[in-house]
This record gives sequence, structure tokens and C-alpha cells, in this order.
Amino acid sequence: MLTTLDLERLRADTPACEQIVHFNNAGASLMPQPVYAAMIEHLAREQAVGGYEAQADAAEAIADFYAAFADMLNCDPLEVAFMESATKAWDAAFYSLPLVPGDRVLVHSSTYSSNYLALLQLARRKGLSIDFAPSDEDGQIDVAALPGLVRDRTKLILLTHCPSQSGLIQPAKAVGRFAREYDLLYLLDACQSAGQMPLDVDALQCDALTGTGRKFLRGPRGTGFLYMRRELAERVDPVFVDLQSAMLEGPDHYSLAPGARRFESWERNVAGQIALGRAVRYAMDVGLDAIAARIQPMAERLREGLSDLPGVTVHDPGSNRSAIVTFSKSGVDVGNAKARLNGRAINVSTVPREWALLDAQERNLPDLIRASLHAYNNAAETDRLLEAVGAL
Repeated sequence: MLTTLDLERLRADTPACEQIVHFNNAGASLMPQPVYAAMIEHLAREQAVGGYEAQADAAEAIADFYAAFADMLNCDPLEVAFMESATKAWDAAFYSLPLVPGDRVLVHSSTYSSNYLALLQLARRKGLSIDFAPSDEDGQIDVAALPGLVRDRTKLILLTHCPSQSGLIQPAKAVGRFAREYDLLYLLDACQSAGQMPLDVDALQCDALTGTGRKFLRGPRGTGFLYMRRELAERVDPVFVDLQSAMLEGPDHYSLAPGARRFESWERNVAGQIALGRAVRYAMDVGLDAIAARIQPMAERLREGLSDLPGVTVHDPGSNRSAIVTFSKSGVDVGNAKARLNGRAINVSTVPREWALLDAQERNLPDLIRASLHAYNNAAETDRLLEAVGAL
């Protein structure tokens, strides 16, 4: 176990650091060598003996996926499900919640647009009402205003912990206390927070939490996870079932798998599941507190440096901010900027307004350039980015 954050070790485990500056960790991070090795080793085993046989051989590693997430999230392994993506995990939880016509849902404008699309669809299907929580002076959800939005039929609050389009960290624990006090269901999207900060579902007081493997957890693409509190999981009806999530017990009877396992599918990326479990172990060995303590100040220094550049505006609200840094430069097209930075071996991503439409309209945002840092990045790399942005 790494008792302190060992930057040399992190960079040695990330060989691509020798060729590129990777500031696209909010898109897809660079896998550390032990995670890559776990995935490749299982794929090699599938090639050698067959997929089902390799899965049987890997029973211990597959079981450790659930144990690893239980350790990271402070929950029971049966409250964890392996999913093919964060979106599939979020949809599986959301569409299964016991909502009926006339129920009301609270949401904030920073919510991930894919989640909001699902909310709109279910609202139309079921006759739900959507209420928007306002932002406070720091641009985060106004927790003090939430009690005044609760009505007789308010049943659920949705929150994106760290939006994809800004460095905001929402006050998720305070929202959890509010949800518990008012007996509301609380679904937390942790897609961008998992892997860059500690997540304790007891402290967060969320009923369900979802995330992906490919971002700050540094796992492979095509992997995700769902946490659902067992008491809730065992009284919801999944939107679909198969022989993994349910057992056929007779011509007219079936039983659902315990806990969150009722949301899983039989066919899965076994190599990806094993690698994601290994990624969680790697993150915990490094230390999620240590990761947060490194990358958040580094992101703040990057924001300061960007703000000093002529024509550059940083667009990150909040009193508490993550490793995601969003900015624009006057007169510079973000797509062209991304291509020019890529040409200098610097990876960033872009956030078009339509991808974060609610937030963009509320804050009058332009298209954005997004640089997202991880613990293996260093000061020399942020200096390279600042120099390159200055030259755009």
C-alpha cells in the first residue's frame, strides 16, 4: 500500500506520460499498468481456454470487484452491481424507482444532460412534475432553499455530484441530510467524483449512487457500477430481468436476485469487470484522500494561471471545486483549440453548449475547453498547457 502519494510510482505505472500530457481524465483516464495487466491477462485466458471457462477460473477476482467497491463506498457487497456504463447504471436505478403519476422530482440545472433526458422521458410517460432547485451565490445547489420546494407529492431528488461541464463539487452530504429529513429518495450521479475523492454512502445518505470505470477510477471503457441501498433495492422492480438478475422458479413465478444484483445482466465484459475491481484497489492503495489533496490544489493553480492569460475566462463555479477545469478564450473556436493542443501532445476535451444546455443557459456559457487533471499529472505539464493556451 502507498502510505503517501508517490508521484514517481504513479507516473511509472502510466507509461504514456512519457509521450503525452493527458488532461482528459474526466473523459477517459489513462489506465495504470496493474489495471491494464489484469484485463489483458483475463483476455489471454479467454483466448487460451474459452470465455466461460476463463470466467470460472476468475471467480475470486470477480468476487473482489464487489468487495473492492464495498470497501470504497462503505457498503455491503450485495449493494453493488456491475454495469456496462454509468448511464446504464443510472437509468437502471432511475427507471425502477417507485414513482407514480403526480409525483414530483427535484433537480438542479447542473445535472448531467443524459440524466435529464431520462427524467423528461419518464415525466412524459408517467405524468411526473419537475421542480428546479435554485443555485446559491456560489453557483451550487441552494440547500437552504430546498425545504421550501418540498410539496405533498415530492418523492425524489436527483444530483450530479461533480458536473461534466465545470469544476463544481456539489454539497452532496448536505443534500443527503435534507433528503433523509424530508423522506425523499436520493439518487446521486458520482460519475466524475468516483476516483478523485472519497465516497461514503453512509455519510452521503444517498439511496443510490452510480459511476463509470473509465474516468477518474482509471478503469477500462465499457464498465460502470451501481450502488443501491439494499432495503430500497429489494422493493423495486427492475425495468428488465434475465437469468443473472432473476431465477425462474415455475411457469408463473420468478424471484429476483438479492440487493443490487437484480440490475445486472448475464452477458458482461468479464475482463472489464476484473480490471475495474483492480482499478478500485489501485485507487484505494494510492489513497482517495491523498488523490483529492493533490489534484484539487493543482487544479486551482491551473485556474489561476489560465485566468492570468489574455482573453481567457475560467468558468468553474462553487466554493469547493474538483479536478475539472473549464475555460474559453475569446475569438478561439474550441474544436480548433482542442486540435491544436492535441498537435502539441496535450489531450483535453470540449463541452459544446448543447451538451450542458440547462447549465449553459442559466450561466450564459459559451462552448468550453475542459482540462481534467489526475494525480499522475505534474506541474511541468500544467505549465505546458498554460504555454500552449497562451499561444492559441
